[in-house]
Amino acid sequence: MEANPPVTRLCTHSLDRLWYRDADLVDELLGKRTFGEVMFYQILGRMPSAAEMRIVDAVLIVLMEHGLTPSAIATRLIYMSAPENLQGGVAAGLLAVGSQFVGTMENCAKNLEALMAAPEGVGAAARTMARDYRSRKAALPGFGHHLHKPDDPRAAKLLDLVAAEEGIGGDHVRALREFSAAVDEVYGRHITINATGAVAASLGEIGVPWQIMRGFAVISRSAGLVAHIAEEQKEPSGRFIWDCIDHAIPYVGAGQGHNREGGAS
Repeated sequence: MEANPPVTRLCTHSLDRLWYRDADLVDELLGKRTFGEVMFYQILGRMPSAAEMRIVDAVLIVLMEHGLTPSAIATRLIYMSAPENLQGGVAAGLLAVGSQFVGTMENCAKNLEALMAAPEGVGAAARTMARDYRSRKAALPGFGHHLHKPDDPRAAKLLDLVAAEEGIGGDHVRALREFSAAVDEVYGRHITINATGAVAASLGEIGVPWQIMRGFAVISRSAGLVAHIAEEQKEPSGRFIWDCIDHAIPYVGAGQGHNREGGAS
């Protein structure tokens, strides 16, 4: 039995018209909808409510920038190597959006879904999950930050914004807060909910599946990385970063004691 042929619902066009899903690009979207609304429509297949759009905007702003982090450093170094290829530098930086930095909302959101589905209830399941992470000495996705202590101000503001929106259920935020309380109890100290933890709950509240949440980080961080390239064009730092690493990480192999021109030092 042959499988059904693949189809797409995202876009089609004729000689004089073009559709995004079921909306006419020229007559229904251009000048009438924002980029954020159309992005949401393309990804989720429906137009967002005003409350949902405010949450999406806040999430995209939160994730756009965090200074000279690995993604920004990668972008600047690759752009230094290939300044004719702006998109290459941005792409290099986006490869750092993963399970350790920027993209950890995916892992956190998956945990929240498991907690909300647990038959024993969120509180009991949260304590079990926290104990499991601690016993494995594994990183807690959505928790902890090496710079923001005792709490991540971005997370607090984002969760407050979600709570203030009418018509937003709150189940994901409640699960996150219960998990946070369990984490503090199990670890015996306060561990902050970080920005991506708040993002996981926020996007979950508006129906974004955890499997595509990291895509919102990719979209947002792309804008931030273009800004890093714009700054790199005016005030280059790539060579300085390279030199810092070159001097900060010493060579300790068999050639130690010889200079880089080949002679003894």
